[in-house]
Amino acid sequence: MAERQSGPGQEPTAGFRVGAHNDLSGSASNVVQAGQVSGDVHVHAAALAPAPRPAQLPGDVRGFVNRTDEMSALDSLLDDPQGPLQDAEALRIAVVVGTAGVGKTTLAVRWAHRVKSHFPDGQLYVNLHGYDPGPPISVTDVLGRFLRALDVPVGRIPAGEEPRAELFRSVMAGRRVLVVLDNAAAAGAIRPLLPGSADCLVAITSRTRMSGLVVREGAYRVSVETLSEAESIRLLRSIIAGYRTEDDDAELAELARLCARLPLALRIVAERAAARPRMPLRDLITDLRDESGLWDALSATGEEGADEADAVRTVFAWSYRALPPQTARVFRLLGLHPGPDFRAEAAAALSGSTPAHARRHLDSLAAVHLLEECGHDRYQFHDLLRAYAIDQAQREESAEDRRSALERVLGWYLHSAAAAARAGSCAYTMPLALEPVDDGVGPTAFDDGKAAIAWYETERDNLATAVRIASSAGMDRIAWQIPAVLTTVIADREPADAWLPAQRVALESARRAGDRHGEAITLDNLGIAYRHLFRLSEAEECFDAALRIFRELGSTLGHARAANGMGVVYMLAHRVDDAATCFKRALEQAHELDDPVYIGAFTRNLGWAFLEQGDLDQARGWLSRAATLLADADEPLERAEALTLLSAVDRRAGRFFEANEMAEQALAIAGEAGGNLFEALALLELGRACLAQENSAEALGHLQHASVLFQRVGRPDLQAAAWDTTGEAHLLLGRAEDAVAFHRQASSTFRSRGDNWSLVLSLARLAEALTSQGASQEAQQQRTEALRLLTAFPDRVAAAKRAELQAAQATPPV
Repeated sequence: MAERQSGPGQEPTAGFRVGAHNDLSGSASNVVQAGQVSGDVHVHAAALAPAPRPAQLPGDVRGFVNRTDEMSALDSLLDDPQGPLQDAEALRIAVVVGTAGVGKTTLAVRWAHRVKSHFPDGQLYVNLHGYDPGPPISVTDVLGRFLRALDVPVGRIPAGEEPRAELFRSVMAGRRVLVVLDNAAAAGAIRPLLPGSADCLVAITSRTRMSGLVVREGAYRVSVETLSEAESIRLLRSIIAGYRTEDDDAELAELARLCARLPLALRIVAERAAARPRMPLRDLITDLRDESGLWDALSATGEEGADEADAVRTVFAWSYRALPPQTARVFRLLGLHPGPDFRAEAAAALSGSTPAHARRHLDSLAAVHLLEECGHDRYQFHDLLRAYAIDQAQREESAEDRRSALERVLGWYLHSAAAAARAGSCAYTMPLALEPVDDGVGPTAFDDGKAAIAWYETERDNLATAVRIASSAGMDRIAWQIPAVLTTVIADREPADAWLPAQRVALESARRAGDRHGEAITLDNLGIAYRHLFRLSEAEECFDAALRIFRELGSTLGHARAANGMGVVYMLAHRVDDAATCFKRALEQAHELDDPVYIGAFTRNLGWAFLEQGDLDQARGWLSRAATLLADADEPLERAEALTLLSAVDRRAGRFFEANEMAEQALAIAGEAGGNLFEALALLELGRACLAQENSAEALGHLQHASVLFQRVGRPDLQAAAWDTTGEAHLLLGRAEDAVAFHRQASSTFRSRGDNWSLVLSLARLAEALTSQGASQEAQQQRTEALRLLTAFPDRVAAAKRAELQAAQATPPV
């Protein structure tokens, strides 16, 4: 069963933030032991297995021409670490610069493969698409990719460029990693991606000279010029070898001159020559020379590169005009694709053909170097060729035909995304009447959740770009429906801010179209995103607006979802009475729908609210009912969470045997269903139950397992709760120093999230540990801060905590 972080109840797990076991299959020897901890606490995923070693370099190319001088220049960054090219303590940066099509990427990738053994911790690679006709990839997204590749859990990847850049530098510290940043347009897009460690090396390719990086960061620039005549001939012969053997060097030199001796153009021409082994080379040269008068130069390269631009455009046109008509049509329509890389099914949707036919055309285009294969059944454009394809589509396809092709491919993405969400994680996705797609378009089908999620992760950038393209083209229903169908997938598998730009575009589209239903659904999804970011005021605004619209439309399901979403926001803000009101409203709507899963989930959430209010009898009644309902509805993970909450009720009531029994039952159910998060919640509650019985040693085992699992599933808030309880266990064992360390780490996490209620509870525990350690003055300072924060919480539970802290403040140190 696919791992899921939250189901129909959406985040009732927050109820275990502070105060409340489970699952780690495998040996306990993999877990950090309490005696090893001092100072700040770091429970690393490396405790379970060796850190992954990313190997992201693209494959090498056939027919590489030596580039001996350039290779030697790059080698100098390795051969002489204390030489004049660099400071031994500074990050090594190579900037490979040159005109479009000159072979910068080929050189950088070839060299990276040659030297990768110097970097045992792996290689990171990204194509920044700085010169692509579409939008460049954002620095924030690149940092997110790199951090995930370096095994940083999704939930620990912060929002925003600067915090991610700081974390990236921290994670890279002490590692020896080669980073290749391809097709960079400006230094500003590079600096946040630079590690801080001198043990790493960064190779950058760009059409600009990157003078800022050379001056400020000490980058070493390697200029890539067009090939010499001899190198051009050698490249041509390396490709035509085995097909043509009698060609004269003088004619090959003439062919190279017509290509401006640019490797990209030379490869295209060489493939054309190899495909026509009996055609005299002189005839090919004549065709190419005649072609040069038919096309204007590419304007994007400017005056400085006019000769090269002329040559590239001529070669593209010459090769394009030789294509069979249907293959040429596929080529130009591919220019309309939302992103630079795609699979055969997307090409089939664009061209209105079958995947089998599309794949044959794609293979033909790759054979003549108008496309590149970049993975199994996946293809990509060079940015110059994509610009050329777009230009040909605008010249040769009518506006109506271009729009139809775009509707087909965007419809394919929408319906495929919906299928992926259903197969991979569909528990909280609103049922939608999807925008119809052309009858000839076949969305991708998925046999299992694993394949569905793999498809999503591969197509994620294209899906996000598709939202923007659909919106700009006025296809507003497609624009808002793509993120809507992916609600649960996004919530479970992405940093909370990853889809915010697309979701905002989706909201604009829904509003522009006057689609109130789409607006409400998008607001609900934005509320979830803001809640995950702990931006609670923005989340509240979104859920409130969604609730008003759903009520206006008479959407009972929408009303229930938005009311429940608002309730969770209030729980996170410790506005428990308001949360209970929302959960009751959501439950009423669920009963109207007669939906057993929503009834069970919202019943559980109401029980959670009563638990936080301290009304244990009410909490037990609602949670027992929820566990039964969810068992009948065959929702094992939701049921496991209800049982874990029941365990907390029994623990607080002093019924420790029942508490252990409930938590163990929850742990077994979650383990059987493959729900790591829900196992970790049960483990956390088992740890708390053991602690309540003063069995600290057993508690530590459960809590350490829980902490590792919370990190694995990307829940720093819950990992902090496990740390806080671990601190209590250490204090009970007389290890005040360790207790202080765990409480400091927990309170630091809560403070960074703005979770002031959890911070209050953590500071109170930290003060207790500091007092035991003899640090009475600092303990008083921590209580003072907690009391200041408590002024924002007027409820009965907060009043009791306030009285407790004031009593401790008034007690003189022993």
